[in-house]
Amino acid sequence: MLRNDLPLLEARGLKKYFPIHRGIIGRVMGQIKAVDDVDLQIRPGETYSLVGESGCGKTTVGRTILRLIEPTAGEIIFRRRISTPTDRKILEINVARISKRQMKTLRRDMQIIYQDPYSSLNPRMTVREIIGEPLLVHGVKDQRSLTGRVCELLEAVGLKSEHMNRYPHEFSGGQRQRIGIARALALHPQLIVADEPVSSLDVSVQAQVLNLLEDLQKQFGLTYLFISHDLSVVRHISTRVAVMYLGCIVESAPTEELFKNPRHPYTEALMSAVPVLDPDHPSGRIKLKGEIGNPADPPSGCRFHPRCAYAQDICRHERPKAQTVGDEHSAACCFAGSLNLQPAWIC
Repeated sequence: MLRNDLPLLEARGLKKYFPIHRGIIGRVMGQIKAVDDVDLQIRPGETYSLVGESGCGKTTVGRTILRLIEPTAGEIIFRRRISTPTDRKILEINVARISKRQMKTLRRDMQIIYQDPYSSLNPRMTVREIIGEPLLVHGVKDQRSLTGRVCELLEAVGLKSEHMNRYPHEFSGGQRQRIGIARALALHPQLIVADEPVSSLDVSVQAQVLNLLEDLQKQFGLTYLFISHDLSVVRHISTRVAVMYLGCIVESAPTEELFKNPRHPYTEALMSAVPVLDPDHPSGRIKLKGEIGNPADPPSGCRFHPRCAYAQDICRHERPKAQTVGDEHSAACCFAGSLNLQPAWIC
């Protein structure tokens, strides 16, 4: 294991801009700032969650970290464990700068679980072919070894070995997601990006898959970057949580600290939107004014200020930097240390 004070993955000033093309010749007329100057650190063995509204850049962060999307700027430092006969070494790799050949080798250590278990599995391939494909790509040619590994993975995710010759359409949504999880585990990764892995599943199945992810994390020493918009799920599974708004991380803290003591107005509003099951408890719903900003032309200063009830003149002109407001708790708000915000009410 890496030292606890040394992040497994670290993003510094990460940016991803998508060009806006117009006209017959496709002139670049602007840029969509999907991810804009994001910093994060993920420690080995933890579940680090990204939450926020749809379109805030959560999935883009995850895919950029894996180089499924090329970053526009910034550094992505991955610390790979290398075991030798006499010692264990840590190799620092800047994922944003390595070649495609080097990236192929690194993909053993960095995998993804996709959101939609229906579209992420090839309907023309059997389960054996789907789970075994990463092994084939990375040099496992012996069919007996490959079949044995597929059987191990199926059993690890709660399926049976006789399922390997079936096709995806023969399984339920929860079973398909288990197949996707098994595929992600095939190469013994250190980091898994879980991109809303339970959002398309029934509530009862969500609980099963979340418990499975936690069990696999303990069994294989996995580290998760967990992307979700469901705060109840995030509170259940996360070690630390980062809140995103319009391409930026506006608050980051250990899970319980964030839910009990939010320090950014957007975090407060996001938590107030969670339905309250207790009929005797007032909902306290905060209705934000206006619409979410345009990532192609984000507001000046604090990006949240057009919708913020606490905004003052400084918020319109000065972009706030993340400031420490507690133990491992930071918020990008000019008044993070003085606002009295309401905690979440989640059963």
